[in-house]
Amino acid sequence: MPTKKKTVKATRVSAKNSGIDGYLKRIFALMFGAVGLTAVAAYMTIWGGGLQYLFNLTTGGMSGLYYVLLFGGLAVSIWAQVRVFSMKPATAALLLALYAIIIGVTMTPLIAVALSVNPASILMAFIVAALMFACMALFGYKTVKNLSAMGVFLFIGMIGLLLVGLLSLIWPAIMGGAFGTFVCFIGVLVFALFTAYDMQNLKRAYAVVGDDYQKNQLAVLGALHLYISFVAMFQYLLSLFNRE
Repeated sequence: MPTKKKTVKATRVSAKNSGIDGYLKRIFALMFGAVGLTAVAAYMTIWGGGLQYLFNLTTGGMSGLYYVLLFGGLAVSIWAQVRVFSMKPATAALLLALYAIIIGVTMTPLIAVALSVNPASILMAFIVAALMFACMALFGYKTVKNLSAMGVFLFIGMIGLLLVGLLSLIWPAIMGGAFGTFVCFIGVLVFALFTAYDMQNLKRAYAVVGDDYQKNQLAVLGALHLYISFVAMFQYLLSLFNRE
């Protein structure tokens, strides 16, 4: 018969597993909810005629509204990440929802191009991004190898991709040819690795963060990080599949 000590230990392990399962369910529910909002926002923008407000018909480039939304979304993302532990979880979740809607709107020019060139590429990019995300998230959760050393390199890679993206707004031709293809491959790789890196950090953080209130705040932050990685992989894959 099991001893009392073993029974108590087993009960504690079961409670811990139940706790982290609920924590991860909150993270993925928030993340996939954000992905759903992005899809709805993109659909409503394209089929509701909103694309005309994102283009400047005089210059042939993007409109002022597009840039306001683009940089506004970036500001919302940074603000949410910096201030998440001083917000109520519900407020942080609303910021995540707002960010997801903004991303859905600003993503529509890329989706519109894909619809005109190869509509099937949208579904293909989503499936590949989902499979890569699932594999890397599982790897990050299960691996015993410490992935923290990747953090600096991934952050540098993300900053580099951001700078190239900003430069392409001024000089669109930079994303043409082999360089553009290379950037897309690097983008997919960086955010796939970020998925594993963030999953391991979220798993470890659960054991460190104290009360349930902070864990709910952390769940929103984790959902935001994973959402950014998934959407970035989707965008880079969609660009890659529609390159000439």
